[in-house]
Amino acid sequence: IPKVKDMLLEAKDDLTAFAAFPERHWKKIQSTNPLERINREVKRRTDVVQVFPNDDALLRLVTAVLFELHDEWIAFPRRYLPEGSMDQLYPTERPASAPALPNTTNTTAK
Repeated sequence: IPKVKDMLLEAKDDLTAFAAFPERHWKKIQSTNPLERINREVKRRTDVVQVFPNDDALLRLVTAVLFELHDEWIAFPRRYLPEGSMDQLYPTERPASAPALPNTTNTTAK
């Protein structure tokens, strides 16, 4: 039992990470059901093809499946996480004390 106690105390931050999200999200993020659904859908689609000519073909199929599921999750009637509570995660205005965002523009010359 002391080993379990030590393990739980060590993992405290990971175990309580959900509390940083809005309370409306807690039930959704505590479950692995969405991840399992994604895995099942990818497996179903790849089983149909069975043999891929190359790695890029597999990557294209899996990417298409993920894009499709993403579109389903953000669709208005079946939105996975409510838009209002998502706004709490990503405020449009950053506090003055927030660090500057990295420059993501592509400055590579062609």
